[in-house]
Amino acid sequence: MAKKVVATLQSGGKDWAKVIRMEKSAKTGAYTFTESMVLNDKVKEFLANKK
Repeated sequence: MAKKVVATLQSGGKDWAKVIRMEKSAKTGAYTFTESMVLNDKVKEFLANKK
């Protein structure tokens, strides 16, 4: 199944970027990482938004 995902991203995935955001938990103080596929035009907006 991973091969299909890679093939799909290679053929039409040039407008997308994989973004990894690091967030600190208020309760424990531990860091968590959130991965998302975002359009290249929306990367700065995605990183600017804090959940």
